[in-house]
Amino acid sequence: MEKTQDLFINGEWVKPSSEEYLNKYNPSTGELYGKFASASKEDVDRAVDAAYDAQKKWEKLTSVERSKYLYKLIELINQDREALEELLMDEVGKPRKEASQEVDGVLDQLQYYAEFARKITGDVIEGTKPDRVIYQYKIPYGVVLAITPWNFPAAMVARKMGPALITGNTVIVKPSSDTPFVAGWLVEKARQAGFPAGTVNLITGKGSVIGDYMTSHKKISVITLTGESKTGVEVMKSSSSIMAKLILELGGKAPFIVWKDADLELAAKVLMWAKYWNAGQSCIAAERLYVHEDVYDKFLNLFIEKTKSLKIGEPRSSDMGPLINKAALSKVSGFVEKAVSDGAKIIYGGNKPELPSRYSNGFFYMPTIITDVKQNMEIFREEVFGPVIGAMKVSDDFDEVISLANDSDYGLASYLFTKDVSLAMKAAREIKFGELYINMPGPEASQGYHTGFRMSGQAGENSKYGIEEYVKVKNIYIDYSKDPTKGEVIPPYT
Repeated sequence: MEKTQDLFINGEWVKPSSEEYLNKYNPSTGELYGKFASASKEDVDRAVDAAYDAQKKWEKLTSVERSKYLYKLIELINQDREALEELLMDEVGKPRKEASQEVDGVLDQLQYYAEFARKITGDVIEGTKPDRVIYQYKIPYGVVLAITPWNFPAAMVARKMGPALITGNTVIVKPSSDTPFVAGWLVEKARQAGFPAGTVNLITGKGSVIGDYMTSHKKISVITLTGESKTGVEVMKSSSSIMAKLILELGGKAPFIVWKDADLELAAKVLMWAKYWNAGQSCIAAERLYVHEDVYDKFLNLFIEKTKSLKIGEPRSSDMGPLINKAALSKVSGFVEKAVSDGAKIIYGGNKPELPSRYSNGFFYMPTIITDVKQNMEIFREEVFGPVIGAMKVSDDFDEVISLANDSDYGLASYLFTKDVSLAMKAAREIKFGELYINMPGPEASQGYHTGFRMSGQAGENSKYGIEEYVKVKNIYIDYSKDPTKGEVIPPYT
């Protein structure tokens, strides 16, 4: 049965003023999955006004009072988590295990932020004279526009809603048009949790119609986006007129370095996760494989054997599901074709898998391993965002390897496998990425600051530093002496 979803504005599910609905297709079958509201600029105004008005009252609550709503939301999600898992399998094509892990991530994120209720603190600073003091308060910005991606649609909504709400901001969620129903499910749980009307809102629809309008709206104070780098650039341009605070988590091109002394079995297992998790549709996915020449052949053979063990197909009974849509499938296959035309060689995959007829129109692509890749090839320069990895053999010169790893427009995640502590510490200092995973897999932890360098974004999320992104510091200067003017030169015009 097809789903239909409206907009959620000021505590109510409402139809779009345009009365237009868009189609969402199941990525595993290519069949129509449901219809969702296509918002107009008028609908955006309604949502922003609701959030703006609600924020004044929401801010006046203590953070402890606000946390009670988050704890209730956590309780409701946990009680009905299987429904969210099913939705992630249908709408995104996630394998059951990955869907369950994402729900775990949602709960972990919300729990982490709810626990900050008593940890949002300011400062008291000595003034310039004995009877003077400066109070520094942490106050909310106002209305937060949360633009969320399709690859982790539940976790990213939680990651943005949690810190925004606990700090006294209100939220408008604008999810990807590839995953409107996951966002809608979470917003409905927020309604059931009793969040005051206007505190949480949902706007869905075409970015071409409402995107620039939302990101340049004068009542928006913070824009948090997880998405492509080019989208981040456009948001920076459109939001410049309102001077909104920007939190941008954008693309990645993670290097995965396997040194000659590495535990190859461990490295291969982690690469299986780092490359094929969510069918490679992750900003922290391994995209460039650098292997020391002494272990190159052995490691690739080991990785190929592990890759062959993956079961591709229907999410409820597979290890790896489909890409999100037809455009993504075309893009990934195009990267592979271009790599081959540039002189690279496919040693595994490179095509659509053979699946039962029901899934023949799904957006599946085989796990693909490519060798003979050179640093300047497109497949090593641009984000593939699929289950494809290129491999390059490297020499004993670790400085050169670090240089190759850093030679990217992106700077989000990176990986290193070595038993040499000196090399590990050298990499920690010199690899210019927001995250470096040494001898372990990701993903980022709620208590770790998730941030990128270069075209991978600015500001960041998670940890105490992520909370700080949603508050600004207000300074109060006080002179409490009996004669504040004593010893001061007061200009006559005051």
